[in-house]
Amino acid sequence: MKPMPTLELWFVTGSQHLYGPVALKKVAEHSKVVAAALDASGHLPMRVVFKPVVTRPDEVTAVCRAANNAPHCAGLIMWMHTFSPAKMWIAGLKTLQRPWIHLHTQFGRDLPWATIDMDFMNLNQSAHGDREFGFIGSRMRLNRPVAVGHWSDDAVQARLGVWARAAAAWHDAQGARIARFGDNMREVAVTEGDKVEAQKTFGYAVNGFGVGDLVAHVRAASEAAVNRLCAEYDATYTVVKAMRKGGPKRFSLRDAARIELGIRSFLKTGGFKGFTTTFEDLHGLLQLPGLAAQRLMADGYGFGAEGDWKTCALLRAMKVMDRGLAGGTSFMEDYTYDLVAGSPKVLGAHMLEICPSIAAETPGLEVHPLGIGGRADPPRLVFDVAQGPAINATVVDLGNRFRMVVNELDVVGPSAPLPKLPVARAVWVPRPDFTVGTAAWIQAGGAHHSGFSRSLTAQSLEDFAGMAGIECLLIDAHTRLRDFQNEIRWNDTAY
Repeated sequence: MKPMPTLELWFVTGSQHLYGPVALKKVAEHSKVVAAALDASGHLPMRVVFKPVVTRPDEVTAVCRAANNAPHCAGLIMWMHTFSPAKMWIAGLKTLQRPWIHLHTQFGRDLPWATIDMDFMNLNQSAHGDREFGFIGSRMRLNRPVAVGHWSDDAVQARLGVWARAAAAWHDAQGARIARFGDNMREVAVTEGDKVEAQKTFGYAVNGFGVGDLVAHVRAASEAAVNRLCAEYDATYTVVKAMRKGGPKRFSLRDAARIELGIRSFLKTGGFKGFTTTFEDLHGLLQLPGLAAQRLMADGYGFGAEGDWKTCALLRAMKVMDRGLAGGTSFMEDYTYDLVAGSPKVLGAHMLEICPSIAAETPGLEVHPLGIGGRADPPRLVFDVAQGPAINATVVDLGNRFRMVVNELDVVGPSAPLPKLPVARAVWVPRPDFTVGTAAWIQAGGAHHSGFSRSLTAQSLEDFAGMAGIECLLIDAHTRLRDFQNEIRWNDTAY
């Protein structure tokens, strides 16, 4: 089954009546074949649905309006099989509120050189039909990627799949609700932001709730539910002896289970897709909700520590994008450095809240003092992150616009065991190297919190930023700091 079975992409083909009914019949037949092949592709995470070929302005406008009103339509794939005069697309594209991608392909892969005649040329005109269509998209200043190549190629289908995942995240964000328990961590700048502008830009709403509202749900958790959840912990993780049944710290695990049940109840009752906490506001809670945050992230909820609602919403989007993919996605923080000569590295972690979806092995469930927050010692999942390529992404509010920053990474192993660091952790080297990657992130104003993923690529985030119409800065293996600084300057003018 597709990992996003409730969503669909509409496959829309453009043509015109100039070529006669026989040619249009062929166009429709070919379009159905392409749509069916994409629908059957393992690269696309949702259904691809063929829509009748559009040949007139009223047909274009009708399909665009229908897409807007179809609750399961996440986006459209557009292709011009023949020449489709682009003025007929203007009204429809002005109306369209769903994201779309331009597929620049043609039905046949190889030209039949010995038999090509003008009938063949008139029917197979994507080479210049898509250029006409591309012009109107540019003239209207519309954000849309272009996938180029034969529709049967793995690379083309993979490109469509990456974009489709971003479209699913965009669909999910429209009307999404984020709950903040407590406010922003006091005096911190980067986690602040304009929630009204964010709702206009991204579609999600962020609202605050007193911790007492959450405590009421925590206290309502039954003993039977707490027992069942503790049994799930025992079966899922490697629980330290002190927190096993009958152990002296079992009460800590029961308190953590009660908090998890309370947060789940609150989020489910309110239809929330993410939440934030802060250790500066824990009134009525016995612990900072660390284990609960880890497990809720693993179930797909967004999360932000210290009131960081922008990272929470971004993480939810990344969680939607990576459904069905291996590797995992988590809230993350650049915590400290290993500045050994010749091979400096970043040690990423947080106090408690790293998602176990990125764990290299079965997490250990341990309890340790936290040192901040003034509450009881909280249980948490402890593990190392699997090695390999990854990304960090952040969204910051610059006052006049939002900026996304994405850095490609290489996750490596710790240089030595970490027996006294009782948190989940990742060690990585930013691309293109530690010095340039770190300097570029700071020059861009990237936050200390990020969405970290071993399952997604930078392209996923770039596509999502395009749908939101926001700036996206990529730091990768090709980044040169001087060019990157110039890009920031140019973007200040462009935006």
